[in-house]
Amino acid sequence: MRFIDLRSDTVTRPTPEMREAMASAEVGDDVYLEDPTVNRLQERAAEIFRKEAALFVPSGTMGNQICVKVHTRPGQEVILEERSHIYNFEMAAMAVISGTLPRVVRGRDGLLDWPTIEAALSPAVYYRAPTGLICLENTHNLAGGTVLPLETAREICARAHERGVPVHLDGARLFNAAVACGRSVAELAEPFDSVMVCLSKGLGAPVGSLILGSRAFIEEARAVRKMLGGGMRQVGVLAAAGLIALEKMPARLIEDHENARLLARGLAELPGLALDPEKVQTNIVIVDVAATGWTAAEFAERLRAQGVLVGSLDATTVRFVTHYEVSRDDCLTALRLIREVLLEAPGARAECSDAEEGDHHH
Repeated sequence: MRFIDLRSDTVTRPTPEMREAMASAEVGDDVYLEDPTVNRLQERAAEIFRKEAALFVPSGTMGNQICVKVHTRPGQEVILEERSHIYNFEMAAMAVISGTLPRVVRGRDGLLDWPTIEAALSPAVYYRAPTGLICLENTHNLAGGTVLPLETAREICARAHERGVPVHLDGARLFNAAVACGRSVAELAEPFDSVMVCLSKGLGAPVGSLILGSRAFIEEARAVRKMLGGGMRQVGVLAAAGLIALEKMPARLIEDHENARLLARGLAELPGLALDPEKVQTNIVIVDVAATGWTAAEFAERLRAQGVLVGSLDATTVRFVTHYEVSRDDCLTALRLIREVLLEAPGARAECSDAEEGDHHH
């Protein structure tokens, strides 16, 4: 059975062009700074993002954690949105590696504004853990791929910098944000002290992320990367795919966004599924399945049996993520299969029996 895999855009496999580039990549020892393909990827990324320097890292999680470590010192607090990736999916690494404490605040649809952050800043008294860093996420994964408006980002960074607090951007899907709001990634990255961006999600590279910042910041980051085991030697074979991801793949992200909207509109019409298709801005669709009478895991299991893979986020929520290995036709097929599966839902049966009860009263 061919699965329609909507669990995540991390499931994308390298394109034929990437595989060719990987096979013929020029390599050297990157720990000695001698891998020409990695060096080219880092230089190109710095140009595209208009930052002084870039560093290739094995994963987005490592990239974020390197940035937290370089910006902070042990005993400081880091302000994060409560559903952010750094807080929820990075195994408390900020506590383990950097000795920092998360100070979580609630955003609207995952998006923070300055007043919310300002209220969470540590007061300047010696017996309180000082605020060492603010982290924002664009797009916001768990809030359904929402895009952080550039004006908001600029205001937060400007106010934070007045207080001497750096701001890091978890821009795992920053290219999706750029496509959705019609800005360049350089504009979206501009106000931040550091930025992490993934090559291995919608851009389709098999492995890797980049962190970007000032030259001095990236020098420190390189040392932390090595400390965490991220000195990767002849890594040009991966960087070659990363270069194609960076240069060629952003232009087609718009298709993923269109497919996500198509999916969202279709799902919104199905019984037992709750979502607002108007909120779908990029390639992530989050759906509440409570009214089906199934848990998210049970719903996902039923879909898997029909050849559709989705991710369950918690007891009642599932996530659909579009990417270049899922076509428009695949989305329509998935909708048809989901419609069939929902006929079996306990919630659907309950609705039918309620309707019959109603008939008896007439």
